Amino acid sequence: MVRKRTTTAALVTGLAMMGTTLFLAPPATAQTRTAVTPAARTATAATPAAAALAATPATRVATAPTAAKKAKRVVVDKRCRTGRVVCVSKKTRKVYWVVNGKIKLTLDARFGGKRTPTRNGKFKVYRKSRNHVSSLYHTPMPFSLFFSGGQAVHYSPDFARRGYSRTSHGCVNTRQYSKMRTLFNAVRVGDRVVVYK
Repeated sequence: MVRKRTTTAALVTGLAMMGTTLFLAPPATAQTRTAVTPAARTATAATPAAAALAATPATRVATAPTAAKKAKRVVVDKRCRTGRVVCVSKKTRKVYWVVNGKIKLTLDARFGGKRTPTRNGKFKVYRKSRNHVSSLYHTPMPFSLFFSGGQAVHYSPDFARRGYSRTSHGCVNTRQYSKMRTLFNAVRVGDRVVVYK
């Protein structure tokens, strides 16, 4: 009888230990199932599908516009394609500084109205005046490049402030101060000016 109780006690103890073991080692959780080794992660990432999923939204957004964007080609008047030319397009409302057929600088431009239109044609810069003030309208005309009578390419504070809601008195107005200063410094007396529709 003593032996039986001992055997039974040992069996119960063994079962208890087995129960404890089962309790401490529960079925694998979702977190446990998803854990992989570094080698497995490397292998998974190597597949195209995994690589696509691994790309962050920032990466996807950054690469899409790069492929979609295409630079617009600017075609200037054929008279602007040789030498040094201040090329003025009324169609695009731009002033292009062109040297040997290459556009070096582009500025926004505004022109004269019906009563005081900006003259079209081929001209030459005959005078430069850095801090010019109009003798007719008493308005500032910084960085003036005179090309036809009193008409000049120059910076206009009014154009910078009001945009295209108004017109000039015949001059070619620009509104980007630093760019106009650069143009003024680059252009020489005798350089050509071409104004066209």
